[in-house]
Amino acid sequence: MRFETTIHRAVEVSGVGLHSGVPVNMRITPAPAGTGIVFRRSDLDFFPIAASWKHVARVSYATSLMRQGVLISTTEHLLSTLYSFAVDNAYIEIDNLEVPILDGSGKPFVDLLREAGVRTLRRPRKYLQIRRPVSVEDGLKRISIIPDDTFRLTCDIDFPLPIGKQSLEMEVTPERYATELSPARTFGFEHELDQLREMGLIRGATLDSAVCFTRDGVLNPGGLRFPDECCRHKALDLIGDLALIGRPLLGHVIAERAGHAMHAALVAKIMSDPSLYDIVTFDQLASQVAESLVSVA
Repeated sequence: MRFETTIHRAVEVSGVGLHSGVPVNMRITPAPAGTGIVFRRSDLDFFPIAASWKHVARVSYATSLMRQGVLISTTEHLLSTLYSFAVDNAYIEIDNLEVPILDGSGKPFVDLLREAGVRTLRRPRKYLQIRRPVSVEDGLKRISIIPDDTFRLTCDIDFPLPIGKQSLEMEVTPERYATELSPARTFGFEHELDQLREMGLIRGATLDSAVCFTRDGVLNPGGLRFPDECCRHKALDLIGDLALIGRPLLGHVIAERAGHAMHAALVAKIMSDPSLYDIVTFDQLASQVAESLVSVA
């Protein structure tokens, strides 16, 4: 894509926060080129918080952003969808502290963006192109990114049964995201519910907004949407956290048993060292491809 984008028309949705349980109204509106994705707390005089790695506040069970003490929580599903649909600029007006969970997946946000439409702007789109491999490790957990001329994911998870080990690899495009990742819902375990509630979490969770596993199966009457729904949802979360880089990414991300904290650590490590990446336009990318074809020939 050569130029930056925004949405064509404003769209809105209401729901509750997954962890806070509070009611929330959210409106996504067009924004000028160069704005990026900016949350605006409409209940606090539209106080702005850019969707940036610089504002990451908490990464336990969800990714939260904070600026000057003002919080926006559980941003990952919405940001994942905006990023995968190549929406570079938008204002997200929200009247409480948490993005609505809706059905626990990215699909409601896909539906919103299809209703809004995407409009091309006149500013050249700039990509962050990884130049050399970067890794973050913590015991058996690991997340890496290696150079690639597209945005590609490999995601491996390993949970107790009935989830077990699952894996996927894909190049992320709007079409593949919409059909293969966005319907995958957030999930948890029945035996952990009381502990999470005591921690002040999942106050808004129901079987309509999350998958709940027992030690033997799934509590949700409709079952799973995919046999590997959990791995697909982890990939969805990963994209949302990578979106905090603030630019479309060119690289192959390989996540092994990773979660929000490791995603944030990888983003911070990349952004702290400019020697790890180049900022390039679509035309520069096209020139690189042409030169590589000539050298092969």
